[in-house]
Amino acid sequence: MSRTVQCVLLKAEAEGLDRPPFPGALGERIYAGVSKEAWARWLAHQTMLINEYRLTPYEPKARRFLTTELEKFLFGQGSAPPDAFVPPAP
Repeated sequence: MSRTVQCVLLKAEAEGLDRPPFPGALGERIYAGVSKEAWARWLAHQTMLINEYRLTPYEPKARRFLTTELEKFLFGQGSAPPDAFVPPAP
């Protein structure tokens, strides 16, 4: 049986993650309050950020930027795409 969480992004009860997405306090915070759907939304947003800003995720500066954007996306006011971003046509 899957676990449910009160998702901070969806503002509703939803299926929770199977395990923390990474170690540490932030990973535990995400595990406790972020649903699978919200995490999938973050991963799509993160992919867009990596592509649009041409980030190399293993570089410390890029990792700090992505961690900051993750916190804004899930727990803050949201993470905006770059000004020049044009979403793909449906």
